Amino acid sequence: MKIPRRGSLRAALVTSVALSALLLAGCTGSNGSGRSGDGSAAGSGSSAAAKGPWSYEDATGKTVKLDSTPKRVVVLNDIAISFIEYGLRPVGTFGQLTMAKDQRFEGLDTKGIAQLGTGYGDIDLEQLAALKPDLVVTSVYPTDDKGTLDTTQPGYGFKDKEQQQQVEAIAPVVQVEWGGKGEDVIEKIADLAESLGAPESTVETAEDRFDKAEDELEKAAKASDVSVVSMYADGDGAYVTRPSDEPTLQMYSSFGVDFVTPKPKGFYWGIYSWENAGQISGDVILLSQQGYQVSDLEKQPTFADNAALQAGQVHSWTFPALDYASQADYMTKLAGWLGESKKVS
Repeated sequence: MKIPRRGSLRAALVTSVALSALLLAGCTGSNGSGRSGDGSAAGSGSSAAAKGPWSYEDATGKTVKLDSTPKRVVVLNDIAISFIEYGLRPVGTFGQLTMAKDQRFEGLDTKGIAQLGTGYGDIDLEQLAALKPDLVVTSVYPTDDKGTLDTTQPGYGFKDKEQQQQVEAIAPVVQVEWGGKGEDVIEKIADLAESLGAPESTVETAEDRFDKAEDELEKAAKASDVSVVSMYADGDGAYVTRPSDEPTLQMYSSFGVDFVTPKPKGFYWGIYSWENAGQISGDVILLSQQGYQVSDLEKQPTFADNAALQAGQVHSWTFPALDYASQADYMTKLAGWLGESKKVS
């Protein structure tokens, strides 16, 4: 029996003065497949969000209080995807990749959403100010496996603390913790989206898809004997993700997927120099959409004979957004990859 996720943490995660700001009715552009059309809430100027005071306590303990529900919202791309999936319309986004280069935006309607930069820490402040945002949403990563948050450092996506302060002079900033249990992060983002005007029915429909995909992934993992390694690579070496430190991988592990834990110690990454990259094992590789791709790995003498690479069992690791719809899509793909892969290591 599945444990109910929704509702029990809402009061603690989203503190709205008006209850109607949490449970909002309205139309969504979702077409039932998890790919959204014309979102009609935050950032659209729509009246879908209830009038009245809005309040949110973020991961750092800071509480933002506004006279009304934010409508014009600028969002880190990781979370912007989730907002769009839930029927919201950000006015702008920023992050490591542009929407055009980020595979996760494929199939999403991004018309009218401003791209505020072309890389990490690149935020056009004049363009941001011109958007007249009511709120900026980003994430914050723990610094260790205990979930410690270093509030002396800038939030994710900001070049430095000075830039964050410049952004905060334009609009208040809230940060969502990107760590711990994956399902907890998904719920926090869903709660925030609902407080901004995402119809609860849209979120619940996405959650139903998530539950079905979870069942499919659990069955595939149970029937498969393959191990999976998630990694990023560049000229300096190969970085293997520690599954317990990445919310999505932690969640997949809880569903039965056998992830490889890197031997080198360190939070989040186990780093292998190219001289030691031959030590990386696994039957299936989830390769980051950024950095080296298959053709680059094949040129590395110490990795070219990797069993999973040789078998062609390499798939794109897009860092799927932590929302029910995005995760349902990726879990369905992962279940299929597990089913078609063979043990090679």
